[in-house]
Parts: sequence; structure tokens; C-alpha cells
Amino acid sequence: MLKSLGRIWSSSGKFRIGFTILVILVILGLIHPLVGSIVGGGADPLAVGAYDPWEIPNLDHWLGTDRYGRDLLVMTLTGLEISLEVAAIAGLLSTLIGVVIAFVAGYKGGTVDGILNTTTDMFLVVPSFPLLLTLSAYVRKVSLVDVSLMLALFSWPFAARTIRAHVLSLRNRPYVELARVTNLTDLEIIFQELIPNLLPYIGVGFANAALGAIFALVGLEVIGLGPGNIIDLGLMINWAISWGVMSLGAWPMFVAPIVILSLLFIATNLINIGLEEIYNPRLRGTAGA
Repeated sequence: MLKSLGRIWSSSGKFRIGFTILVILVILGLIHPLVGSIVGGGADPLAVGAYDPWEIPNLDHWLGTDRYGRDLLVMTLTGLEISLEVAAIAGLLSTLIGVVIAFVAGYKGGTVDGILNTTTDMFLVVPSFPLLLTLSAYVRKVSLVDVSLMLALFSWPFAARTIRAHVLSLRNRPYVELARVTNLTDLEIIFQELIPNLLPYIGVGFANAALGAIFALVGLEVIGLGPGNIIDLGLMINWAISWGVMSLGAWPMFVAPIVILSLLFIATNLINIGLEEIYNPRLRGTAGA
């Protein structure tokens, strides 16, 4: 695994840039309690009335404060951490579901493949966002885990469809046939022969699912249907729009979450493009990688 990651790192500049940006964002999300303790000096910088409202960016508050006197830098990093939590939970769950369905369908084939492939197609054509809106509107006290589960429920088909196609192409390779001849079980063949060759595609599926979960949560929060008791990037944008922060000169409250979301989008896409250039020979030939 480490050898494969090292090969990817040395082979693609796009992957290196995207992975570096993503690691920096994850670190920023993880250290938000430390930043909060430094800014607050022992007090909670997100408490109502902690500071004067609508302070402009200064040495004490790098992004200023909101209408309730809360530090916007700490708020942004807290929102980043919450969004990454949702991405991790929803991404892992949806990728796990997609991988299981893809390997069962692609490796077994026949009737099993037909049933699972039809189920995947049904989920692909279902308009997921309106259903998320409905669930969020009628489920009271939506928690972070509830939102993650709802997002995972509708984001697994893409990974399942992509990985299934690769399983179909690999299941008749000579080394898989050799594994069958040596009496390896189906699970042993899947875990020892197929999964190691499909890790990059599984990673791409996870990245897409995680990014989709972040933006879906932002969409729900912007229209006021997310877990309102938790500060995330979408809720910050919702407040910024509701309070008219641009006209008040408090532009960091709107710009900061937009910049973070843009960096997440850029990082994920650079990672995906880098992996495609390495593992897709046709793309590598046209891209000159």
C-alpha cells in the first residue's frame, strides 16, 4: 500500500498538489480546538457576546467577529472540522456499500449481477436532493450522524457502478483464473487479487462520495434544513446571506467558507485527475503525464 502511494506521489504533480492541499485542510480542521484556546485565552471564542459584534479583521481576530461577537476564524475552522466529519462518515459508508455491491455483482455475474445492477440504476436515476430535502424537513432534531447516513444512502451508486466495470474486466484475467485453479475461495480471490488492483478506483469513489456529502450538507444548510445546532460551513453561508454581511462589511463570514469549499473541490479533483493520469493509459497518453 505504501509502495503504491509512493509511486503515485512520484508520478503525478497534480496528485501531489491536491493531496497536500487536502492534508493542510484536514490539519486545520483537527487543530481548531487549539486555535480556539489561543484566540479565546481560556474562554470560549464561540460563546455569544464573547467579543464586540461585527469587528473587522484585526490582529486579535484575523477574520473579525459576527453579529453575536463570535470569532469567525474559529467558527470557520470548526465548520471545516464538522464538514470533514460528515464527509468521512458518509464517504466511508457509501464507499463500503458500493464496493460490496460492485464486487458481488461483478464477480458473480449472471442473475445476481442483473438484480444488483438494476438496483444501482434505480438509485442513480432517483433525484436524491429532493428526497434529502423531504427527509430533513420532516425528521425532527436531525443529528450529524443522521445527515451522514442520509447522504451515504444516496451516494453509493456511483462507486458501485464504476468499480463493478473494473471487476468485470479483471475477473477473467489469467492471475484470477490461476487463483481459481489453486482452489482459493471467492473471498480470498477478491481480497488477495482484485481489491489490491482496484484501490485507486476505490479511493476515487470515496473522494467523490465525500465531496458530494460536503456540498449536499452545504445545500441543506443554506436553505435551513440541516442540523441547525451544529456550526458547519453551510450554516455560516446561511447566516451570511440572512444577515446581509456583505453590505455590513463583514465579508469574511461569507468568503471564508466559500474559499474552504473551493479548496476542497480543487484538492479532490486534482487527486482524481492525478490518479486517472496514472492508471488510465489513454488519458496518460493525451495528458503527457
